[in-house]
Amino acid sequence: MNHRKHIHLIGICGTAMASLAGMLKARGFHVTGSDAAAYPPMSEFLASLHIPVAQPFSEKNLEPRPDVVVIGNAMSRGNVELEYVLDQRIPFQSMPQLLHDEFLKQRDVIAVAGTHGKTTTTSMLAWIFEVAGRKPDFLVGGIAENFGSSFALGGGENFIIEGDEYDTAFFDKGPKFLHYFPASVILTSVEFDHADIYADLAAVKTAFKRLVNLVPRRGRIIAWDGNPNVDECVARAFCAVERYGFSANSQWRAIDVKYRSDATVWKVLRDGKDWGEFEFPLAGEYNVLNATAAAAMAAGYGISAQQSADALRGFQSVKRRLEVRAEVDGITIIDDFAHHPTAIVQTLKALRTRYEGRRLWAILEPRSNTLRRNVFQPELACALAVADEIVIAQIFKAEAVPEKERLDPNAVVAMLGKANKRARIMANADEIVAQVVPDLRSGDVVAILSNGGFGGIYEKLPQRIESLREVKTRV
Repeated sequence: MNHRKHIHLIGICGTAMASLAGMLKARGFHVTGSDAAAYPPMSEFLASLHIPVAQPFSEKNLEPRPDVVVIGNAMSRGNVELEYVLDQRIPFQSMPQLLHDEFLKQRDVIAVAGTHGKTTTTSMLAWIFEVAGRKPDFLVGGIAENFGSSFALGGGENFIIEGDEYDTAFFDKGPKFLHYFPASVILTSVEFDHADIYADLAAVKTAFKRLVNLVPRRGRIIAWDGNPNVDECVARAFCAVERYGFSANSQWRAIDVKYRSDATVWKVLRDGKDWGEFEFPLAGEYNVLNATAAAAMAAGYGISAQQSADALRGFQSVKRRLEVRAEVDGITIIDDFAHHPTAIVQTLKALRTRYEGRRLWAILEPRSNTLRRNVFQPELACALAVADEIVIAQIFKAEAVPEKERLDPNAVVAMLGKANKRARIMANADEIVAQVVPDLRSGDVVAILSNGGFGGIYEKLPQRIESLREVKTRV
């Protein structure tokens, strides 16, 4: 691509697309992009890199004519820029293909895949390699707080990448991770998800089986041992498969887990023998599993338990993963990237361990393509029931989901009512702020669950609490 100077990304504010944009700029390319809307953290990230983001989509955004256009997987036929690219025969590629061709060829690629936990686990693994002096390249679907970035080009031997099972582009409906050809894989979990592109669980498992089938004999797979779907997906691997979890048969077994108000501590046994003691500031059982998997993979690359422990002790998480957005008047506001009932229940249970005895609110925007559908409706009610107070916003772009497939928030509220939980439906962020803030009291923990901007609620809610506090103070 040395002769290609100007690269334009359609849908640049997606986490992976924004990261690719930064990597391309670091390589010396002229990078521009466009999107329908930009919101933090990726809008701020792109601004920090001085990469212009044109809004909204327009043919004018492709002037002057770029040398190549990268088309995000959220883009479909009918998009004005995509149609212009096709009409004008401007060269185009998918994000994963360009990533492979420009950055992954001839590299030792470690992919972290799974329905849940892959963003955090990728960030943990990259930080372990960094602290161990390996100078990894990495790409993750979020802002890794230790790096202040979603990518790095450290120049070391390894490229650590989040392996996304979502489809590649409008012209390539296979999973992104099939373009990465990893030498090693962490597989955290396998569940039905992405109901807009996968017909059923069998289709999801087929995608992960294909990823497993790409790992060479010399490679390794670190796989969670707590789910039969994972068992099935790794059963026919040609490389070594090492299992991690809490079971007595785990090759990498987490034991003696203790959850404190400021940290989580645990030990790891390797093949039944003491291997390492770990501590980090994160909460939740699932993060213990994520960290154990990362340390196990690092061990396969010659990184000691102590080096991993040193790195994890200073691990700062990923933005929008149990992120404390504000603490106002004794009220703690948490932002979490909720996309699936399993992720929601893990998040709320983690908050229970971290903020024991405090009233817990769950404010949900059904926004992901899975949550907007009724495929997991009972499971969603059970997940939300972990909280004390539940608020459900109207479904994001409900009209895009066929009515017979659409989530029924009223049914979810009814199920929660039978569990003696107070649950309410509200139209949008503004109504939620107006109705919820007067009910909040000091000590409450408010978990805002969405994989999008949610109408600016992350800023509006603390601002409203603060303004009411000022009024009380004056009175």
